[in-house]
Amino acid sequence: MDTAAQQQEPAESPFGWLADADRVRRAAGLRRELRPRAADSPLLDLAGNDYLGLTRHPEVVRAGADACLRWGAGATGSRLVTGTTALHAELEAELAAFTGFEAALVFASGYAANLAAITALTGPGTLLVSDAANHASLIDGCRLSKATTEVVRHADPDAVRKALQGLHDGTARDADGHQGHGDPDARALVVSDAVFSVDGDAAPLAGLVAACRAHGAALLLDDAHGLGVMGEGGRGSANAAGLAGAPDVVCTVTLSKSFGAQGGAVLGPAVVIEHLVNAARSFIFDTGLAPAAAGAALAALRLLRREPDRAGRARQVARDFHRLLAERGLDVTAPDACVVSVRAPTPGSALAWAARCRDEGLAVGCFRPPSVPDGVSRLRLTARCDLTGRQVRRAVDVIAATAPPR
Repeated sequence: MDTAAQQQEPAESPFGWLADADRVRRAAGLRRELRPRAADSPLLDLAGNDYLGLTRHPEVVRAGADACLRWGAGATGSRLVTGTTALHAELEAELAAFTGFEAALVFASGYAANLAAITALTGPGTLLVSDAANHASLIDGCRLSKATTEVVRHADPDAVRKALQGLHDGTARDADGHQGHGDPDARALVVSDAVFSVDGDAAPLAGLVAACRAHGAALLLDDAHGLGVMGEGGRGSANAAGLAGAPDVVCTVTLSKSFGAQGGAVLGPAVVIEHLVNAARSFIFDTGLAPAAAGAALAALRLLRREPDRAGRARQVARDFHRLLAERGLDVTAPDACVVSVRAPTPGSALAWAARCRDEGLAVGCFRPPSVPDGVSRLRLTARCDLTGRQVRRAVDVIAATAPPR
């Protein structure tokens, strides 16, 4: 090694503190590891989010491959430079038409879509009201927005109404805890998952939109776990609540769950979408969604339009899981969509439970703090419309047989 380079090396690593952080994680049972899966894994998968069973559907896979062969492996640039293809525009038009919104804008991920919608529609002087159980991408969007953010009790429209009232009467507090003076013209945005990713419960959309409209606020819904399984033929939570196309509602979705592909989108009034094209940093400065993902998502959307019963079947499988697990005496949440949550006593017991399920041929999700806002660790199961009754019963047998003592 070069002598001069050796002389420049630090006496101690500036990353030495990471070993202490790792020890703390291990002691708390919170250490995470990457576990590459095989392409032909023998495990029964209840951990992924392939609700409609489309990730390996021949029609969806072929469409992705054809798009890759035609357009290339990548988008080559940001959407405003070379990253927009005719395929992206086609996907956006059909997404908007399917969900009932005026316009749509496709992003490289659902995470990027959430960051874009929140940061571009708010800023200093805006009040953000965020559900305590919101997804991390919504939380990060609130943090990056520089808006005043008030976190309210989970699924509580009255708490939202109270927070919005504070915007106008001066009781709302800014990020530093200072009380405001009240501004009748102040802007506000209420942010909520439409279906919450941990317990699978649906947000009280009727109450939320009523609270918003009483105070002139807009409503942003993250429907990552609702698109494809909620609403008429899987058209989403906004459709189910009669809010699709409303001028004061914006919806974000992912293409990586029910549609079995990759990417995300923002749905809403055309004026909102046009603003995002001009103001959303995670759109302007990010490489566009790969054509293969756009092609696969478009094929999945078209397939769902032809086979709308997939949505209802997926929800029924979730209800079957809940009923059978509850009959075994497990602490399981009632699903509104396709997520079923089974609570564990501790983070360590949840991790060991998931490992025992894997040893028995069953892949399940394991959610521990800080991924769960209530601090309660659990197994997270995802229902798929292509699961048979025999597979459901087998999974329930494994989960019950390997459960930790309560």
